[in-house]
Amino acid sequence: MRPILLKGHERPLTFLKYNREGDLLFSCAKDNTPTVWFADNGERLGTYRGHNGAVWCCDVSRDSTRLITGCADTTAKIWNVQNGSLLYTFQFEAPVRAVEFSLGDKLAVITSDPFIEQVSAIHVKRIESDLSEQSADSVITLKGPQGRINRVVWGPLNKTIISAGEDAIIRMWDTETGKLLKESDKETGHQKTITSLSKSADGSHFITGSSDKSSKLWDTRTLTLMKTYKVEAPVNACAISPLLDHVVIGGGQEAMSVTTTGHRAGKFEAKFYHKILEEEIGGVKGHFGPINALAFNPDGRSFSSGGEDGYVRLHHFDSDYFNIKL
Repeated sequence: MRPILLKGHERPLTFLKYNREGDLLFSCAKDNTPTVWFADNGERLGTYRGHNGAVWCCDVSRDSTRLITGCADTTAKIWNVQNGSLLYTFQFEAPVRAVEFSLGDKLAVITSDPFIEQVSAIHVKRIESDLSEQSADSVITLKGPQGRINRVVWGPLNKTIISAGEDAIIRMWDTETGKLLKESDKETGHQKTITSLSKSADGSHFITGSSDKSSKLWDTRTLTLMKTYKVEAPVNACAISPLLDHVVIGGGQEAMSVTTTGHRAGKFEAKFYHKILEEEIGGVKGHFGPINALAFNPDGRSFSSGGEDGYVRLHHFDSDYFNIKL
């Protein structure tokens, strides 16, 4: 399984996202330029220029025409995927951390960080089909979590919003009223910052990764904890295979502590676990630094990882992978 190395970023990667067809891969990094690649051969299609800071997150519309990005420069921007032109900028008073289009792309959820006197917040924006009529107003704004909200996603049918972050608690909000519906259990849940959250293909469950060296699988409707995967290093990224009962988990200590802890090469591998049995089934090494982003292609036949080293590694599974027996 020889990876294709995608070298287009000067700084550490932060996020990876495939479009629905799986033919395009979008990458965000701490440089200011989100980039789009062909997912089969890793050829770079283009970049989106206009941000002035670390781009933390992105999402692409269902028809692959629009890209939304969230950036430390306190803006979320909507781009034309095809030609890279900037279509609209949402201006906030704090760095933007997470973004996601709703089912149907009529809404977007955006989180802003705590900053000076601002508390962390979740903003829901209506997205017009004609962006010349786009308004900057929020449909609803939710506040409550302490510390940064690192990830936010839509629940089934856009009825709920699920958020997670520094206070290690997963919350479910009602999209209409903004009411807090549920919180994850403190005892069984994560004990440290939740760094990543990724939904299954059908949205019925999702996986979270945390600095507490574990990854957990949750039911989207009830926030019931279903599985826990223990790893040897803090988790920065995780994803669920759309094809097999597999999850992939990546991370590693922060780059600055690698030299001091004497870990062998810092444990920078993407580890595969059996989703149901919670057993490790294999790993893919290669990054020279912690893995910050992971994504499965929607067809389940390839995955990509993005590291602190500035590389995106694109792996097409060989036939052995599909015949792993446990």
